Amino acid sequence: MEKSMLPMFMYFGVVPLVISFITLFITTNNFLINIILPLILGGCIAGGIASKRLLKKEDDSRLSFIFLLPVVYTAVLWAIFMLISGGFLGADLWLVYGILHIAMAPIFFITMLMGEGRLFLWAPLAYELAFVFTIFVSFLIKKARPTFYKKQVMTLLAVFILAMGTGAAVQWQRSKTVLPSYGFEYGGGYSSTDLTPYEVTNPANILPKLEAPSTFTIKNSSEMPRLDGAEAAYPVYSAFANTVYENISKADNVMDIVSFTNTIYAYERLLSGEVDIYFGAEPSKEQQEMAKRQGKELVMTPIGKEAFVFFVNPDNKVDSLDVSEIQSIYSGKIKNWSELGGQNERIIAFQRPKNSGSQTLLEKIMGDIPIMEPLKEDVPEGMGGIIEQVADYRNYDNSIGFSFRFFATGMRDHSNIKLLAITGVEPTPVNIASGKYPFTANLYAITLKNNTKTTIEPFLEWMKGPQGQEIIEKIGYIKN
Repeated sequence: MEKSMLPMFMYFGVVPLVISFITLFITTNNFLINIILPLILGGCIAGGIASKRLLKKEDDSRLSFIFLLPVVYTAVLWAIFMLISGGFLGADLWLVYGILHIAMAPIFFITMLMGEGRLFLWAPLAYELAFVFTIFVSFLIKKARPTFYKKQVMTLLAVFILAMGTGAAVQWQRSKTVLPSYGFEYGGGYSSTDLTPYEVTNPANILPKLEAPSTFTIKNSSEMPRLDGAEAAYPVYSAFANTVYENISKADNVMDIVSFTNTIYAYERLLSGEVDIYFGAEPSKEQQEMAKRQGKELVMTPIGKEAFVFFVNPDNKVDSLDVSEIQSIYSGKIKNWSELGGQNERIIAFQRPKNSGSQTLLEKIMGDIPIMEPLKEDVPEGMGGIIEQVADYRNYDNSIGFSFRFFATGMRDHSNIKLLAITGVEPTPVNIASGKYPFTANLYAITLKNNTKTTIEPFLEWMKGPQGQEIIEKIGYIKN
């Protein structure tokens, strides 16, 4: 037995550990190839060396059986941890999994940092299966028939299939409510769309210009109110700054003056005093309670109107929904498009994160009706591993999502979505301005009452005035 364990230690301990360290120094554009390819090559080389020993007549044929154990060990261990974690690859307990696969420790360390949880299974199996496959091929080439423990081999094969099936079942069940991440590529990871065209520092920005010189300007950067807000409001307040703040693009602290950290963080920054004006929809109940707890009084200045829209894939036959149907979809009562005159397909209803502007408006529409649990996605978090968050919209044939009209049609490619009418009323500018379209919301510039910066009040008045409203309309919102 000791003679059998020595090659096991070498082939499945020392060799993969060395390969794991080698992968850290390989750089390509594809992280998975960096890891998987060296493991497959290393497994083939190690398997080729091992096969030479197995083909010797005097060799103990028990090695042929023992070399199958690591593959089964990996599958069983993965299945157990999938069951315990519910398939969430960002759970802390995967650190224990890494310890139990110590030969892959360098790879698993990088895996956790990169948020690439698939390698918990793929990395060890890549090496182990390449090892076993090479031995099998060597036997075929040499036309050798080593003595196998057939019952034990069949048992191991059954355990392997059962373990892989169990882990795959957990993954499949999780895929019903948790999607793989698209990831946010823009705005430092906060934005789902490219905000570069709206940045004041971009010489080729597409921010609108006034027909006449601005009647209100701020020269000193120290007097410029610091701005932040919702993703959909970014073009508005960036355009305001571009018009009112003199030479803002050349200011040393421009990114502090005109910043973007999305609805949730921007609102928190307003309460903490990091920014002076927050732009977005009406804060949620939780956000308003947060202000009260901190003894902060909000001043909400409406500066424009916007429609809250629902959208689907253009191939969807459904063109209009009424309020009760929307409530039934997002409460989980209606689950199939055929119930609404569409195809016989399951409804995939996307939501937005809690306390975001659009999710707050959905909650208003739902009233006292409980909203079903949102779809989630596993998101790589850079140096922090993997986190689970509300899934961003995916334009599947059976999807439905919601947002503000300008964001859905003005800031993102809208050629592949169809805006739904509500009780037959489409979200056109005319219907929004007249109030005929039922889901309208104010765009607010929100400040704190105790903020003493003297330029805030005249700036707000300018936003409500003719030139501010000209900017609002040119951006794509509806003026007050």
